Amino acid sequence: MVNEFEIRKQICDIGQRIYNRGMVAANDGNISVKISDNEFIATPTGVSKGFMKPSMLVKVDGEGKVLASDGIHKPSSELKMHLRVYKERPDVKAVVHAHPMYATAFAIAGIPLAKPIMPEAIITLGCVPIAKYGTPSTEEIPDAISEYLQNYDAVLLENHGALSFGVDLMNAYFKMESLEFYAQLLYLSTQLGGPKEIPKDEVQRLYELRKKFNMPGRHPGDLCGVTGCACVNAKKEEAAKNENADLEKMVAEITRRIMSEMK
Repeated sequence: MVNEFEIRKQICDIGQRIYNRGMVAANDGNISVKISDNEFIATPTGVSKGFMKPSMLVKVDGEGKVLASDGIHKPSSELKMHLRVYKERPDVKAVVHAHPMYATAFAIAGIPLAKPIMPEAIITLGCVPIAKYGTPSTEEIPDAISEYLQNYDAVLLENHGALSFGVDLMNAYFKMESLEFYAQLLYLSTQLGGPKEIPKDEVQRLYELRKKFNMPGRHPGDLCGVTGCACVNAKKEEAAKNENADLEKMVAEITRRIMSEMK
């Protein structure tokens, strides 16, 4: 039997954590937990995640209709994004949306987290794709994240932030924390000359370890090597950039030789 009050307290605790860690500013972000087949507890709109009280949280159904509230607070307009996750991923019981600094910077730059640089990140998250930009509070964001829900437990939102989800609230929150740590390490190692990536065969061994651990949720490991995987797309883009750079060098060299012979 779900203790609804305890769930409400836990949501407030996680809200305070993401606020204290600088993963949200002002009233940004939202959190929700599934407590039955058609009941969800969600954070209210217009309230800082660091200053919520259990009574402020709102209970809604799968369509977003308010089932219970304190009469003052309303659910976030971005609840549509959460409900889409629950609809398409029956195993998910909690969703966290935040704007962690480094992860959001990657989302703004349009760069997926697709480099295998750390065993823990590979096992926990794999690569993290970017869902295309959508206007907040509309169906555009739910539609954008939909294509990734079956194979990922975390997604960057283009020019917006990040979304993570899991079998319970702590699981969903820890994925957000891991996502931000991964992004920060990738950013810092890039400033130091570029990260040294873990070899492909070792990455595959880590994927096998994940299966052995029987970890809950979904993971993109099985997608690596096929069209559509964020890792593959990122590598294709990098290869295309290198190819263009080589072509430019070749053209420059040919031009130099022609000009030299014309003198």
